[in-house]
Amino acid sequence: MATEDDVYHPERARRLVELLRTLSARITALRNDGDLLAAGPELMKMMGDARSELFHYEVRVTYDTPEVAEGRRIVEDAQRQLERIEFHREDEEDEPWRSR
Repeated sequence: MATEDDVYHPERARRLVELLRTLSARITALRNDGDLLAAGPELMKMMGDARSELFHYEVRVTYDTPEVAEGRRIVEDAQRQLERIEFHREDEEDEPWRSR
């Protein structure tokens, strides 16, 4: 069963989007090169916060719950079995003159 820390909730995703937009707006608001460079410490903090939250998003959004992992395992097993069956059929059809 997935815990609260294993998944990335929609509200947290909304806050991440807002954080990224705020960073973008702040950079856009700094009109000239001097202002942009002078805001280095502020921007580094904002980028660090965004980077940290993006990392959490990437980890959580790709998390497989045990149920999803089990479903994926079942499908992969079935695909492997089908490939083996098809491989044996192709072998039999390649040399039809051989007796079985």
